[in-house]
Amino acid sequence: MTTHPTPANWLSILALGLIWGGTFMVVSVALRGYGPVTVACARTTLGAVALMSLTLALRRPMPGRALWPHLALIGVLNTALPFTLLSWGQQYVPSAFAGISMAALPLFVLPMAHVFSDEPLSARRAIGVVVGFVGALVLIGPGVLRIGTGMEPLGQLACLAATISYATASVLTRRCPPMDSFALAALTLVVGAVALIPLMLLTEGVPHWQSGTTGWAILFLGFVPTALAALLRVTVIRSAGSVFMTLVNYQVPLWAVIFGWAIMGETLPLSFFAALGLILTGLLISQWGQAVRLFTARA
Repeated sequence: MTTHPTPANWLSILALGLIWGGTFMVVSVALRGYGPVTVACARTTLGAVALMSLTLALRRPMPGRALWPHLALIGVLNTALPFTLLSWGQQYVPSAFAGISMAALPLFVLPMAHVFSDEPLSARRAIGVVVGFVGALVLIGPGVLRIGTGMEPLGQLACLAATISYATASVLTRRCPPMDSFALAALTLVVGAVALIPLMLLTEGVPHWQSGTTGWAILFLGFVPTALAALLRVTVIRSAGSVFMTLVNYQVPLWAVIFGWAIMGETLPLSFFAALGLILTGLLISQWGQAVRLFTARA
């Protein structure tokens, strides 16, 4: 049963926005000393070790063998593939671009859920999706049609492909048979680690510790935005509901832009801000009913 959000819930939402919004900046730092597959693999493996240890310590129930095909597919689409695509893409695009592209995630989920799940796409939500997609087109710009001129367009497409992968995993998670949420989060990371470790060894070899910020960035990615954030997310959804959790979607791109500009010194074109405005507007239109219910219930 959903309860009114507590001050702790609001602090958790703020923390998640900061953590996930800053992740793209930290990935950029990690890429200074490691290859993209190594960054994705280290993040997934460290997060898997942390969450699996917690799941076992809490003695959470493990799913039966019949659920493993679901876990395998969700694990690849929710961890291994998008982590790799984002790491690879961020070699060629600003961290702020990756953060803004993630804002379009709910806009990809809505039409998929309409077709493949039990969440119909209303006229209002459809308008929001269209506005958000216009924002996505503004974000990638006409350069994507000139792929032969450089790697930046391919990096942009990789970031958007990661968003689509996340969206697909979200719909599959909703269709997945019931299982313990802690075990689900931990085992999907385990699947991602199993998929990425051989790929890392084949393409980039055994990683070595890099002193300074790049090494600490790797540890941060595994334990904070992957393991700790997953734990916070489960806690918020269980205590305040999934609708309340959607408030994170508005924060992540804003923090990503702020961190990219203020800390990384990224120069952002006006089209980035226009795209951010359109995507957030589409998100607000599509989720307006949920937001009204949330704040009405709180009042």
